[in-house]
Amino acid sequence: MITSASNKSIKNVQALLSKAKERKKQGVFVVEGPKMSFEAPYDWVSAVYMSESFFNDDRFKEEKKRFIDKTEIVSDSVFKSMSDTQTPQGVLAIVKMPHYEIDELFKGDKTELLVLESIQDPGNLGTIIRLADWFGIEHIICSSNTVDVYNPKTVQATMGGIARVKTYY
Repeated sequence: MITSASNKSIKNVQALLSKAKERKKQGVFVVEGPKMSFEAPYDWVSAVYMSESFFNDDRFKEEKKRFIDKTEIVSDSVFKSMSDTQTPQGVLAIVKMPHYEIDELFKGDKTELLVLESIQDPGNLGTIIRLADWFGIEHIICSSNTVDVYNPKTVQATMGGIARVKTYY
């Protein structure tokens, strides 16, 4: 169990949450909460961090088993220091960034897509991705000056849609 906020893994999570450059360099991003962490495709997840109290809670038993080989237990106080949310939910995952080729836009029968320009608010981009997912739109093209899709606020606002909607810049 990790009990120090100065642990190398904890520092790395904090850097991933705060620095787009670090996320791009490592090719990963952070998702928080049970819904997003446990819905992530298994092969996309490189690590899962659970607070001690969340790990010992009986909820999400099956979901916890699925990722047990990738799980680190963290003391509650350290987990709070590494979380980006006001009230941490007890679990977060480090997820590999998917890479999509623009050619995928033209494969298959579905050609619906959204084109976004200059979206600056992370929550707004996340909401747009969530709505695209709900309406069955599988592709979004963003201008180069649109906020980072892997910004923690964007990821949180997608409510899992980030795993189903392909985003291109």
